[in-house]
Amino acid sequence: MGSQRKRYKTIPDKPESAWRAKLHEVVFEAETPAGKAFDIVLILSISLSIITVFLDSIREIRLQYGTQLYTVEWFFTILFTIEYFLRLISVKKPWKYVTSFFGIVDLISIIPTYISLLIPGSQYLMTIRVLRLLRVFRVLKLTEYLLEMRMITLALKASTKKIGVFLFTVLTLVVIIGSMMYMIEGEANGFSDIPNSIYWAIVTLTTVGYGDISPQTPVGKILASLVMFLGYGIIAVPTGIVTVEISQAARKAVNTNVCPSCSLEGHDPDAKYCKYCGEKL
Repeated sequence: MGSQRKRYKTIPDKPESAWRAKLHEVVFEAETPAGKAFDIVLILSISLSIITVFLDSIREIRLQYGTQLYTVEWFFTILFTIEYFLRLISVKKPWKYVTSFFGIVDLISIIPTYISLLIPGSQYLMTIRVLRLLRVFRVLKLTEYLLEMRMITLALKASTKKIGVFLFTVLTLVVIIGSMMYMIEGEANGFSDIPNSIYWAIVTLTTVGYGDISPQTPVGKILASLVMFLGYGIIAVPTGIVTVEISQAARKAVNTNVCPSCSLEGHDPDAKYCKYCGEKL
């Protein structure tokens, strides 16, 4: 009876699964001729849409060709909107795609044009579409670059807590240093208040050194010198944290298969099933 129930559940889904699998193959994968052609057209369209936004930001060109550029912007927005819905239709769990990295990028790349109907100028945020060009690595089969990008992503995720503690420590230091400098220099030398002094501490500790505020007293200069030396040591900390995590992530190889169910990637080279949801790859 269990096998009959299983057969009853799976048979009606075959027609739908077939066309969905084919659509998923075209819009998500680049291994087939149709999928590669789709991605190449998509990448060219993204590039042209970004160029259009750049040209529209130039006043002389906008005054002369504003109407044409506006039309082109809407053409690409409608095209990408259709593509976005095709991606939603082709996956079994649309919400997984919507909340994935590329799903979020795809969505926010089409929203600015619609928002511009209410907030003029917001269409320039369409330059976020440049993130969609990351798909060029998949199309050109530059797997080694995808691996490097995956390694950096894993390293940054693994370093989040450590870097968070580090930033909290730095924040504590700049508050203390800023307060000390306010007491030493005072309003007469440009340190008008503690927030302004903390700003100076951040600029000095990060070795940026705008020079808009500088200590004038001998004690203030000594403290500034110590902060500068401290800054060089502090810069090395997050670098070391991320470097260690990158070396560990380098041991994990991945492929470029996209799961048709949850739209996630980063599977092992010999994986036959998705490690996130168990769907067959």
